[in-house]
Amino acid sequence: MSIENVVLGAASKYGPEVAVEDDEGSLTFSQLSDRVHQLAVGLDKVGVSPGDRVLVLLRNSVASIEVDLALTVGGYIRVALNPRVGERDWARIEQDCAPRALIFDPRVDGATDFVSRSTAEIVIEVQGSGSARPTLDEIIADAPFGASLGTLDPASLCALHYSSGTTGVPKGAQRSHANRLASLRAMREHVLEGSLDGLEPSVFIHAGPVIHTSGLFVLPLLEAGGRQVLLDHPHPEDMIDAIEKHGGTHTALVPTVVARLLDFDDARLAPMRRLRMLAYAGAPMPVEHLRQAYHRITPNLVQYYGMVEAIPPLTVLTTADHRRGVTEDADVLHSVGKPCTGVEIEFCDGGETVADGQIGELVVSGPSVSPGYHNAETRTDLGKSHDKGLLYSGDLGFRATNGYLHLTGRSKDMIITGGYNVYPREIEEELSAIPGIKDVVVIGLPDPLWGQRIVAAYTVESTTTVDEPSALAECRRRLPDFKRPKSVHHVDDLPLTPLGKIDRVSATRLLEQLTQKATG
Repeated sequence: MSIENVVLGAASKYGPEVAVEDDEGSLTFSQLSDRVHQLAVGLDKVGVSPGDRVLVLLRNSVASIEVDLALTVGGYIRVALNPRVGERDWARIEQDCAPRALIFDPRVDGATDFVSRSTAEIVIEVQGSGSARPTLDEIIADAPFGASLGTLDPASLCALHYSSGTTGVPKGAQRSHANRLASLRAMREHVLEGSLDGLEPSVFIHAGPVIHTSGLFVLPLLEAGGRQVLLDHPHPEDMIDAIEKHGGTHTALVPTVVARLLDFDDARLAPMRRLRMLAYAGAPMPVEHLRQAYHRITPNLVQYYGMVEAIPPLTVLTTADHRRGVTEDADVLHSVGKPCTGVEIEFCDGGETVADGQIGELVVSGPSVSPGYHNAETRTDLGKSHDKGLLYSGDLGFRATNGYLHLTGRSKDMIITGGYNVYPREIEEELSAIPGIKDVVVIGLPDPLWGQRIVAAYTVESTTTVDEPSALAECRRRLPDFKRPKSVHHVDDLPLTPLGKIDRVSATRLLEQLTQKATG
């Protein structure tokens, strides 16, 4: 199997049907395959060689799909830039990866200024803006049709995926063709798990960025002949409308977006009940939110877990698991499910595997694990480590006796207070279970007596109010004394990363300020 064969096979089987569409147009499976192959050949013709790194700065769009596939089947290394993080991070990534080429959309905020300072030798626009730069359509039109691309080594790289290092400087995890194919198989077998079968056409709504977790569904949907609709940074209400308009059957969201959806009444959420799969990933979802989503949005929930250094899904909490968690065994909903086929996971302490039920660092091996970091020899802030095919993730957790894996947090986020190890997620779960509380973050601040003091910030649902004394009282009722926050703070909004996760660094600064203000 190869990614090129997935594209060609889809064109052969589903040719005239619509494969991808956005608010500007659509491509059939045949058109997509033709454009992908011609772009892959055309890039070589304009001076980009297989193995070169190519920066990509695009909106969620049809172009983002065809560029991704063209770079992959052509043997280039894609380095996707998130449009929402801004020029500072783009420049840091460019400096680290030294790209040969840059493909960009001038409509992305800040893109034109960034391009004017870019070091890339070849710059390509998605569509003409009056400059002399070549466009995608021009490169495709000039490329020979039907040219052979040759066979690619599965171990060769297809991408660098950047995330923040411990110093905030982005770090690039290498991703191979074999990694991506492993994800395709696991997505098909464990996450989608038969939900693409049946007489009704499958329509995937890409509400999240395809350069991130939503993009993991591109190949499985191509392979199955599903239609993919790309939305560019939609609001939750826009996503509901898109599901109704396009007959959406599948989507993937981060938990913060699911929480926003729960603010709507049942009548407004009605179109989402047609979903055959609502996948969520990127951060834990509070159990109370899961129960509400199950009853009010769709029971067809699927959770998957992974990281840039080990392509998702590593573990999956299936639709059947969610049903069991809601109706029989609530503890299942606290887990991240069970490992996918071919993924080996152990929990270790000091290099030794710990027994079931004991907390250790999650160590993963198998075809999903990245070969390593770009420029790893020059970095001291990588956070995770590779050793002989093993990835030491920095995530803490344990394997329950029933085989389900539970994560308790990041090793760097663990709070040590009064000699006790306290995991923020456990406290966040208890606070989130208080009726009316929506989002929660718990961190440890320096304390001369306890070492660290536990503090929390929370937001509330639009129709309720939970004051700080009430929240603290509930913490006293729900938690043992050493796990109780010393203070809680009601805020209007919690800081989020561009991918919709709670930004713990910014949240720490916020809580430092709130604590100082409260203590005078």
